[in-house]
Amino acid sequence: MLAGLFKAPTKYSPNVNLPAARSRAVDVLHNMVEAGFVTEGQIQTALRNPANPVTRTKDITADYYLDWAFGEVKRMAEAGRLRNDRVLTVKTPLDLSIQKSADQAVENMLRRLGDQYDVDEAGVVILDPDGALRAMVGGADYGESQFNRATDALRQPGSSFKPYVYAAALASGLFKPDTMVVDSPVCVGNWCPQNYGRSYSGRQPMWLAVAKSINTIPIKVTTAIGKGMGITHEWNAAKAGRAKVIQLAKAMGVTTPLTDTPSLPIGATEVTVMDQAAGFAVFANGGRLAKPYVATEVRNSSGEVIYRHADEKPVQVLSSQVTADMNYMLNKVVEEGTARKAQIEGVKVAGKTGTTNGYRDAWFVGYTGNYVGAVWYGNDDHSPTNKMTGGSLPAMTWHEIMAPAHQGIEIKPIPGLNDRNRAPQAAQAQADSAAAVASTGGRLSRRSFEVLSSLNGLFRTVETSRSAASGEPGKSEPGKSGPARSGAIAPDRMRAPGLAPIDVAEGARASGGFGTP
Repeated sequence: MLAGLFKAPTKYSPNVNLPAARSRAVDVLHNMVEAGFVTEGQIQTALRNPANPVTRTKDITADYYLDWAFGEVKRMAEAGRLRNDRVLTVKTPLDLSIQKSADQAVENMLRRLGDQYDVDEAGVVILDPDGALRAMVGGADYGESQFNRATDALRQPGSSFKPYVYAAALASGLFKPDTMVVDSPVCVGNWCPQNYGRSYSGRQPMWLAVAKSINTIPIKVTTAIGKGMGITHEWNAAKAGRAKVIQLAKAMGVTTPLTDTPSLPIGATEVTVMDQAAGFAVFANGGRLAKPYVATEVRNSSGEVIYRHADEKPVQVLSSQVTADMNYMLNKVVEEGTARKAQIEGVKVAGKTGTTNGYRDAWFVGYTGNYVGAVWYGNDDHSPTNKMTGGSLPAMTWHEIMAPAHQGIEIKPIPGLNDRNRAPQAAQAQADSAAAVASTGGRLSRRSFEVLSSLNGLFRTVETSRSAASGEPGKSEPGKSGPARSGAIAPDRMRAPGLAPIDVAEGARASGGFGTP
């Protein structure tokens, strides 16, 4: 029966058409007699006792996973990494509970919302931060199509490609998350990208541009990288910047050849779901390369261990500072930006959504300290969906998979994220305390501090009332919003939520002169 499947796996599958499978098995038995492998008498017992499929529920299968795993082990063997033994026992990191969640999440989303969004297919890859493949969904139905959309389908990533651009920008030393950039019209040659809302939001810190998934900023950032290399010509600078982005994306694990076009920084090239999972795993892995793998251990026919993945040494591709800054910005995407539906209660999540032209592809690639997941939705014929964005089905699916996966386990921090979030607040608190002590020569008692704090509040209340009565500019007026002078921020200093103050002029210089607000 198994041999008969090769002619037409779906048609002769015993789980699809058992009579056809048994009929085909009879043909195989007679062919074996004709080929001289067995006699007519030897097949009589098999003819009287046809094979029966073992009942197993669909929700614990991992067909796409095992197909890819077999191919990977075969490639390892062909590369000489498994010696010459052809009988192997492979231990994989497959997690059936996560696989079940992934299968069910995709099935449920397509059943409930597939018609609404005009979408038929999906791809999912779930990794450990070090690259261990935990689960994979290669399509809506393995029985209908064995084509693996998670590993073999080339699709445009849209804005989910932008993290490679921003990582290259941080690595260049020209940018920080709080560097001020300007969202305004930009062109590279005759190509002028538009934002999703076809509007511009002006001056803002780079982390906010990432959270809002602005299209103009990655283009400007890429050109600035080229100019930072000493190239003054605008077109050549943009091309040199894109070369740096491509170089970094490859170093981070993107294996698909990336086509260099002006629109590459906003995701016009093609990648696989596995590429995106591997690339983002670098952020979750402290900046180390996380090449996806399915063999944690391989034993030969004698039971001898001939391969251990643990023996391989990871390669550092991003510095710890760049990794921490990227994790800070991509966490903002989930908490304050386009991927709010991916949030998990009590767990820090970072990631990036992606939506392509015509709504043909929708992505969410996200991670925690425990797992990395890439989710894609689209149609095999590249037909448009009904305005599906990365923040809808992909982010929702990611949440449905990851929320149960994080129950009952130790929640690991995203590298550098806690320190990055805590540092500005701690520094400000330390500075405030030092200033208070210095102003009194270090002799301020707790009671004295409480009294002075009360008096300070009283003085501010009186000053605010006087200001309102006098109508002085820059002070609060009754019934109108606006800070009192005592709490106003000086025009040349700005503070974004969770960030230390930055100098606007300094930010403009660091941004590569993107224009004036």
